[in-house]
Amino acid sequence: MKDQELQQCVIDELNWEPGVNAAHIGVAASAGVVTLTGNVCSYAEKHAAERVASRISGVKAVAEELKVHYPSDKVDDDASIAKRAVQVLTWDTIVPNTVKVRVENGWLTLTGETSWKFQRDAAESAVSRLHGVIGVINEITIEPTVQPSAVREKIKAALSRNAKSVADEIIVTAEGGKVTLAGDVDTWYERELAESTAWSAPGVTQVNNRLTVD
Repeated sequence: MKDQELQQCVIDELNWEPGVNAAHIGVAASAGVVTLTGNVCSYAEKHAAERVASRISGVKAVAEELKVHYPSDKVDDDASIAKRAVQVLTWDTIVPNTVKVRVENGWLTLTGETSWKFQRDAAESAVSRLHGVIGVINEITIEPTVQPSAVREKIKAALSRNAKSVADEIIVTAEGGKVTLAGDVDTWYERELAESTAWSAPGVTQVNNRLTVD
């Protein structure tokens, strides 16, 4: 796909996405690398725009340069953001009470431990929608709950179920809870699918995705 065609595909997808105001987002494409610039109204919208761009066929990487811009009369202080962040995490039954919050100049940092990747993601998702948050730093660590020797086979089996077209082409290695994926896939979607499948295996604490889009 030519750069101009790829650029237009991303623009069309941004316009189609209800959670994104595409009018304030600039799109550039070069050799499969898409760059997003401009302003958005929330961190959740910023994340949504990046997700939209990455799911387009032909996109190999996304350079996200979007800035969260709140009107000056609607900026919340750090203490207010922190209080509401603690509340939403407490209400979320998926997130364990081991997760802690720190806020500085609108940047929210999550720390602590969880047993699963989906719990770590749920915590970030919950606070990213809060008004006043301009960025989220997720430093939550995952505590392994199973023997590392079982991780590789679980990932292989899951890949065969969820990504049959690429499962045989992906090389999976595991050392402790650290998993490395290598090989070639046909689309960026398959690359992300393989990584998310690897994360769904119990005991995985880190995924090194070295898959290339061919």
